Amino acid sequence: MPAGNTDPRGVAGIGIDIVENRRVEDALARHGRRFRNRIFRKSEQDYCDQKARPALHYASRFAVKEAVAKAFGTGIGAELGWLDIEVVRDGGGAPVVMMLGKGAELARKMNIDRIYVSLSHTHQYAAATALLAVKCPRGPA
Repeated sequence: MPAGNTDPRGVAGIGIDIVENRRVEDALARHGRRFRNRIFRKSEQDYCDQKARPALHYASRFAVKEAVAKAFGTGIGAELGWLDIEVVRDGGGAPVVMMLGKGAELARKMNIDRIYVSLSHTHQYAAATALLAVKCPRGPA
């Protein structure tokens, strides 16, 4: 952080993931709508399906969800499901994570104030990082 930063947030967790786009393309071809509905919310599907190469965008969102689950320290499972994490875009087009259902409850329990994410993809790979920020009480330094 730059010197003099007064952001009252602390880091609760960090996660990273990389996905081979070919594996997501194969899953989409093999399992189609069943795969989409199990992993991605409708808004995510609508976004990805309107792209020239939907698999690249599905893969990057898959990577975000994995990175978020790693940052929480739970992985995808009983405490956090695929559909509890939604990747949307803010007004400027940046990816934003919305926590829903069990994910929203987990974030509340952990006092997560914000989830920062970054995603990227090439023709072969998609990658994402996630950082969980907690609001820290202000007090003497």
